[in-house]
Amino acid sequence: MIVDLKLPRISMNMEEGTIVKWLVAPDEPFSEGETLYEVETEKVTSEFEAPCSGKMIQHFVAEGENVAVGDKVCKIEKVD
Repeated sequence: MIVDLKLPRISMNMEEGTIVKWLVAPDEPFSEGETLYEVETEKVTSEFEAPCSGKMIQHFVAEGENVAVGDKVCKIEKVD
């Protein structure tokens, strides 16, 4: 199943974040709990962990780009 992952709200006041670094490239497999990317808000840099095992299909946001909470960050293929 192919799914788009969206930027989650990390804190109550968070409206956007900056993708600092991608740790999984397109076409690379990943495991549940593995860090997919790092996101920086105005107060902290956080790691976003994979909600499931799968394969990265596409990044929608480049490193250094801002993204609003709820916007698409990447497309993944879930593996059962």
